[in-house]
Amino acid sequence: MPELPEVETVRSGLEMALKGATIRKVTLRRKDLRIPFPKDLAQRLEGQKIPAIRRRAKYLLFDLASSDVLIAHLGMSGRFSIEGKTPKIFTAHDHVIFTLNDGRALIYNDARRFGLMTIAHKEELASHSLFAALGPEPFDKAFSPAYLQGALQERKTAVKVALMDQALVVGVGNIYASEALFLAGISPHIPAKKTAHQAKAIIAAIRKVLGDAIASGGSSLRDFIHVSGETGYFQHHFNVYGRKGDPCVTCGEHIRSTRLSGRSTFFCPSCQK
Repeated sequence: MPELPEVETVRSGLEMALKGATIRKVTLRRKDLRIPFPKDLAQRLEGQKIPAIRRRAKYLLFDLASSDVLIAHLGMSGRFSIEGKTPKIFTAHDHVIFTLNDGRALIYNDARRFGLMTIAHKEELASHSLFAALGPEPFDKAFSPAYLQGALQERKTAVKVALMDQALVVGVGNIYASEALFLAGISPHIPAKKTAHQAKAIIAAIRKVLGDAIASGGSSLRDFIHVSGETGYFQHHFNVYGRKGDPCVTCGEHIRSTRLSGRSTFFCPSCQK
């Protein structure tokens, strides 16, 4: 599933292409994705200008001139693409077509249909069921050493599992949790409460890994493709993820792999204590 850097890369590409555009027509080629489309979705979108496109956690937020917000999640295989003009022939997985005022078409394609698309007024977002329980963004001031130390002190679960909890901090998925803990020199298996005193180092590592991944356009694993059709290349810079048996880039020890909460976890047994 695309993680925060991939979603941020998509957001940036969409905003560059769509900021200021007006949605002339919306074509829904099915009734639902992971959840049903709101019955008034097309009605609330048509005729609306797009002033900005934001991101919250792994959700894309299309701000509309009406103060409504189109909420989209890519799921595992969702992808937005932009065509020079509305195509006459669509593929079986082109589920939503946004025809813009300049004749271009924004197409949402999702083979597995694990994505979602819904709409809400901007004042409802904070209390919306999709966002109410989410923790702070990793680059926000609210994600501070004091906050993280307090949160980790209360948790007995492994630190990697804790960092992947979206109620603690959003956007730190399996890949980037493994990479951040390597940079911080912390074993992913240690109980979170025993790492609370290292909160500052953990935050710095998370921001470094996510920042580098965003700059690299994300990690092209499985179905992730940019709006432009290109692929990211951060996967070529992984220190531990997916490198079981390979030598550590720092000490030469072989990278090991275990499973935590059902997820593959990669680490260096020498560098991470």
